[in-house]
Amino acid sequence: MGVLRFFTAAFISIVSAIAELLLIWLDRKRGRVFHAIARGWARAVLTVCSVRVTVRGLEKVDLSRNYVYVSNHASMFDIPAILAGIPDQIRIIYKRELDVIPFFGWGLRYGSYIGIDRGRGSRAVKSLEEAVEKIRSGASVLMYAEGTRTLDGKLQPFKRGAFNLALKAGIPVVPLTVNGSFSILPKHSVSVRPGRVELVLEAPIPVPPGEGRDAELRLMEDVHAAIARHYIDQG
Repeated sequence: MGVLRFFTAAFISIVSAIAELLLIWLDRKRGRVFHAIARGWARAVLTVCSVRVTVRGLEKVDLSRNYVYVSNHASMFDIPAILAGIPDQIRIIYKRELDVIPFFGWGLRYGSYIGIDRGRGSRAVKSLEEAVEKIRSGASVLMYAEGTRTLDGKLQPFKRGAFNLALKAGIPVVPLTVNGSFSILPKHSVSVRPGRVELVLEAPIPVPPGEGRDAELRLMEDVHAAIARHYIDQG
């Protein structure tokens, strides 16, 4: 049954990606059509997989402003839970390697979400500049500070990329804790278990004065502490 849920969710993802590719041209600059389809995809996947989402702390966020949402990453189900649970125009920042995945990756590449090259060359610098420009134009973005999904359900050390981006854009960071998703679909598994995902939002943290490594580390420590405060060990 769990494997059937996985492949049903995969089928919904393909259909949604095709719809996005066909309709991107309607509103590619603002990306609202793309995001509306993505939220519909998220709700459909959660429904067929019997996953419920609860949100705490939404009153701490002013949805008329834009933020850098920084989250832990435990499962592929983090993405639909966040898209369905938070009523903001969030643009996901994803690793550019996903572009090559048929349909799903193509939707990401040509849609309004932001691909980042994780190397150190000129392409990485350019993709970071594109992300900063999109944030400054009024979009909120989502980044996973751990860089990849946890293998054991425990909170991992954070990487500096999300905080470098927030400092360059001068945008407050919203710490976002995701609990419960690891048991629904751990990394490398293709069996989906029904369950509940809890999202916990903390008050936005303004970027500190200054720039460079020290400022990034100060912001990273504050956000890590805020997420750890609500995190439930899922190992």
